[in-house]
Amino acid sequence: MPTEGLTNRIRRLRFDAGEMTQQELANRVGVTRQTILAVEAGKYSPSLLLAFRIAGAFGVGLDEVFQYDGAPCQKAPPPR
Repeated sequence: MPTEGLTNRIRRLRFDAGEMTQQELANRVGVTRQTILAVEAGKYSPSLLLAFRIAGAFGVGLDEVFQYDGAPCQKAPPPR
């Protein structure tokens, strides 16, 4: 599933964390290296749970790992 406006800083965070490998990050968050590769490359949007696990592996908040640059969501009309 394409990420449409979702970007991430996983590669930079791995580098800043002592050049952590994709495999090391995958082991920490409980997924395969291929999943980390796909998320990092922007080819796959992680689940919310995985996004929290990735952020936790680096000790940062979600907004320091993932950014959304898509169109803002429209507000639902108030109920009548």
